[in-house]
Amino acid sequence: MTSATSTPQQSSRAPGPSRARASDGSTLVSRRDLDFLLHDWLGTGELLSRERYAEHDRETVDDVLDLSEALATRWFAPHNRAADLNEPRMVDGRVEMIPEVGEALRAFGESDLISATMDAEVGGLQLPRVVATACFSWFQAANIGTSAYAMLTRGNANLLLAHGTPGQIDTWVRPMLAGRFLGTMCLSEPDAGSSLADITTRAEPRPDGGYRLFGTKMWISGGDHELSENIVHLVLARVPGGPPGVKGLSLFLVPKYLLDPDGGIGGRNDVVLAGLNHKMGYRGTTNAVLNFGEGAHTPAGEPGAVGELVGPLHGGLTCMFHMMNEARIGVGSGAAALGYTAYLKSLQYARTRLQGRPFADRDPSAPPVPIIHHPDVRRMLLTQKVWAEGSMALVLYCARLVDERETAPDPQARREAATLLDVLTPIAKSWPSQWCTEANSLAIQVHGGYGYTRDYDVEQHYRDNRLNPIHEGTHGIQGLDLLGRRVRAEGGAALELLLSRVAATVARAEEAGGERADFGRDLTAAVDRIRAVTARLHSEGGREAIPAAATAYLEAFGHTVLAWLWLDVHLATGESGDAFHEGKRHACRFFFRHEVPRVGAMLAPVEAGDDTIDRTDPAWL
Repeated sequence: MTSATSTPQQSSRAPGPSRARASDGSTLVSRRDLDFLLHDWLGTGELLSRERYAEHDRETVDDVLDLSEALATRWFAPHNRAADLNEPRMVDGRVEMIPEVGEALRAFGESDLISATMDAEVGGLQLPRVVATACFSWFQAANIGTSAYAMLTRGNANLLLAHGTPGQIDTWVRPMLAGRFLGTMCLSEPDAGSSLADITTRAEPRPDGGYRLFGTKMWISGGDHELSENIVHLVLARVPGGPPGVKGLSLFLVPKYLLDPDGGIGGRNDVVLAGLNHKMGYRGTTNAVLNFGEGAHTPAGEPGAVGELVGPLHGGLTCMFHMMNEARIGVGSGAAALGYTAYLKSLQYARTRLQGRPFADRDPSAPPVPIIHHPDVRRMLLTQKVWAEGSMALVLYCARLVDERETAPDPQARREAATLLDVLTPIAKSWPSQWCTEANSLAIQVHGGYGYTRDYDVEQHYRDNRLNPIHEGTHGIQGLDLLGRRVRAEGGAALELLLSRVAATVARAEEAGGERADFGRDLTAAVDRIRAVTARLHSEGGREAIPAAATAYLEAFGHTVLAWLWLDVHLATGESGDAFHEGKRHACRFFFRHEVPRVGAMLAPVEAGDDTIDRTDPAWL
């Protein structure tokens, strides 16, 4: 990639087959695809020439991918089903779960992969974010429930590195990077789910400069367990006397256990597990109700959970967005990984399952054929392929933007990368969560009756992935965020910057000619509709339609972005005629012929000014 802020594009090296490896037959993630996306499309080699990544080269990237696959296959995949069938239980106020979860997390911690992208001075490997994201996809595909603890801990540590004090980093981040402590984010409450303005948890200042917290947090992933020496909670709460709404929120670090003066584990903080929520998926991830300051424990003889302020007073939501935006892309990555592994498993099944005969030659004396020869099965496999591989390309492109934002030699390139990442984050979270869940549904169908049983993994993958549309902000919230704020950032410059990158890809497609030029014209038509709808909804008198139009807009916008990425991937395949590159080009062809037409249908009611949603009387429902 010459510049991640200009357009995704192939490196100067001609595309070709990666070195042969046993992992090419994996049903977790395709290593061949990761190599192509990282090196042929996103130009990771150019990143490795920068000072921050100078200790790494193609060989070390290959090695860390190999390590990730090996760890995921050895420690994470084997207990994926066992964790699903044996959910964590609350027994006498403590959490019990199968031991394999802790064993896997210890192996992950010992690998130093939690700190893969972090500075060397805190023990990090200083790997590019795009490489670390590709590596983590192995763990998410192998076991989304166990990998969630690692994802949350990494995001927690990154927030503290950005907003914490040196003392907080030494005390809390270093043990997390060593795998000794795990982290969470505590936002939602029983009466304030996504509406953070309604948070009531309070933090009372103490004479020693600390705080005591009181309140209840709900839906806290990884909120309690016995998997680590300590749990570091990042909690949004209100300091009395602060402004109302989200402007009055502050962020606090509240550990499960307090520390002794020498840094050892001390007594319990007043953070109590009130119950476990049992969700349809991610069953290996504890999901907790936590009470802060209920008096079960009284550190130093005082009520309240001991907490320390992170960042500025009343600046908590700004700090928390550091973790929330990272987690949104992480959720998209997990959704992509679940879509990907289910696709590979249904593909393998379709190649080996014998049933039926060709439509044009149904001689009952002829042997049955693998079901992959039936057109409707190929339709379902192609659909999974474009959704899953497209989602993987999307999250890796966003990770590449993070690298560009942090390390591009040109300050303008850094600013543009940040702007693009901002406008693409709702898509990176929502598009894989929606369409890879649909891909999981198709994987079940490819398996036939067996897919609906627990004898095959795809049933669990669907249930796991179905949670991702709710994680880190619902589909509707992402649509409101995109349409109501992000596309209009900097007076609409954010949207125009993105569309200029799309136009650059279209120009390259026009130059290449043939079907690529045709796809470029189709993409331009979709972009024109997005631009016109955006202008209309943000015109005087149009903004009142935004809430009802936001979800349709999000879906149309996401499909347009994926069309752009698929066209650019097509261009990155060059003229190679092997099955892998032909498969990429055919997937692009399928996306433009079967998925891009959806954009018009998604936008049609918005373009027509349809007010059916707004006029719906609740009594009619």
